[in-house]
Amino acid sequence: MSISALLQPQVKELSPGFKVRRLLPNFKTQSIGPFLFFDHFGPVDVAPEDNHDVRPHPHIGLATVTYLYEGAMLHRDSLGIAQRIEPGAINLMTAGSGIVHSERTPDDLRGIAHRTHGLQLWLALPQALEECAPSFSHTPAADIPTHRHEQCEIRVLIGNAFGVHSPVPTYSATLYLDIAMPPGAQFELPALAAEMGIYLLDGRVQLDSAVLAPGVMGLLDAARPGMLQSETASRLVIIGGAPLDGPRFMSWNFVSSRRERILQASEDWAAQRMAKIPGETEWIVQPERTTSAGH
Repeated sequence: MSISALLQPQVKELSPGFKVRRLLPNFKTQSIGPFLFFDHFGPVDVAPEDNHDVRPHPHIGLATVTYLYEGAMLHRDSLGIAQRIEPGAINLMTAGSGIVHSERTPDDLRGIAHRTHGLQLWLALPQALEECAPSFSHTPAADIPTHRHEQCEIRVLIGNAFGVHSPVPTYSATLYLDIAMPPGAQFELPALAAEMGIYLLDGRVQLDSAVLAPGVMGLLDAARPGMLQSETASRLVIIGGAPLDGPRFMSWNFVSSRRERILQASEDWAAQRMAKIPGETEWIVQPERTTSAGH
């Protein structure tokens, strides 16, 4: 297995002092399997006076996947669901025909110093399901299976790997692994999906003879296995799955195989015709529209 391309992050500031490293979409590829958005946020020390709340905003045509290493978030949505997410759990929110949600600091962490660190990814829904009814699924950390392999801890967040199956629902062939490697560990990474990417959060690892730097994603040639080796204690994720069933248009928080559907969603949000979150009165105004398709 070799690294066919390296994806460098774009740094985005979502709120004062709160920056993310965005790896997908990228000018080298729109997606890896069904994953077409990849944000790595933190680790960041949150001061008591900081406000990193993400106010109500909409989505269509995708499923969001939130996974934390440190801290906590309170998810609320237009289905009436309120769910705290903590490290190790998976929040999967299927937008389908349209959903509105917010992500706020839980009351018990508000006004006190704490750390936050995690990943948020988006999955493109298959074209036949882009307009499905919105839904929400929460899988606690205790229900995520862990596989011990050659001194390494592999959490199978979504999909199947090493004989282990995640209970998180999927809409197409999807792979999402969280791997912790101690210093000097090594194991053979098989070709687990048609498309695969590797992202190093921290540490230093080699895939065959290539060294991967933290904060950079490697596109993998998944035709054959490769040997992963850690020089230091390292944390990495593997994502992938079946190729998308066609390119997607993306604009702000909207994803669709049809440009006109995104324009309609933008008009609906501007006119506040989309569903409301019970108890929420704020909302984020859509930035100037920019619609792009994948490469």
